[in-house]
Amino acid sequence: MRAVTWDGARVRVVDDAVDPQPAPGEAVVRVRLAGICSTDLEILAGYLGFRGVPGHEFVGDVVTGPADLVGRRVVGEINFACRRCAACAAGRERHCPARSVLGIVGADGAFAERLRIPAANLHVVPEQWPDEHAVFVEPLAAATEASLQSAAFAGGRTLVVGAGKLGLLVAQVLAARGDRVAVVARRQRARSIAADLGLDAAPEDVAPGTWDLVVDATGDRRGLEVAIRAVRPLGAIVLKSTVAEPYAIDLAPLVIGEITLVGSRCGPFPPALAALGEGRVRVAPLLEETFPLAEAPAAFRRAAEPGALKVLLDPSP
Repeated sequence: MRAVTWDGARVRVVDDAVDPQPAPGEAVVRVRLAGICSTDLEILAGYLGFRGVPGHEFVGDVVTGPADLVGRRVVGEINFACRRCAACAAGRERHCPARSVLGIVGADGAFAERLRIPAANLHVVPEQWPDEHAVFVEPLAAATEASLQSAAFAGGRTLVVGAGKLGLLVAQVLAARGDRVAVVARRQRARSIAADLGLDAAPEDVAPGTWDLVVDATGDRRGLEVAIRAVRPLGAIVLKSTVAEPYAIDLAPLVIGEITLVGSRCGPFPPALAALGEGRVRVAPLLEETFPLAEAPAAFRRAAEPGALKVLLDPSP
């Protein structure tokens, strides 16, 4: 099987990766498309010390698994919970202490021809959806989580710091619930895409202490500094950035302003599927380029370019 591997030093494409063998309750999915996200780039910078096949955003066909799923086109939730511990019993499967995470922690991921995943994690996607849209379900679920976590600020003045692929998804989700959203976009192209999506652009030197809710989706540790300056007293910050480097930041403004700081990671798939199906979120403007799996190193370099949006890998021969 062809797959992309990361050994801690370099990305390689191999043709002799071991074919995934499903355990009871698992499925094997033939990957149609996989998306490169900022977390994947941070893995190459040392995030969580991952080794193996990265990648966690995918759409594919079930080739082995429960009879009602075989042959169906699916997307999948990335946290593999034990479903036995106290956290799982309380409904916190995404935070199961024994979990592995597809392409991130202890489980080979989606940058391969096939992947192994718990069948319970899979969601069937409508036949009429292009693969290029369905592959966005996982990051859109993560964007939806930011909305759920900040429900107390719905309808207020919201600033999204970072006009990349995740920031523009978050901004659309929050605008759809009624927030007055502005996006900090450094580049003219990003400002144009934001405008096409019906979003306002904000300058980098945003007015301090004026925003009810600020979402940091920069993927850069400096994004939190911007968010702390921008949020008003008694406001909230949602931190969506995954950063390999440690933070060194003054937390006193959070205490003085009584700011709520919320970490935000994965999210629920059903609201994301609904948002795509109902047209409340548009993903086509966020597509950058598709590379064959064999050209994965070039795809990673493209995804890491400033201003690049969603780069996809196609494992088909």
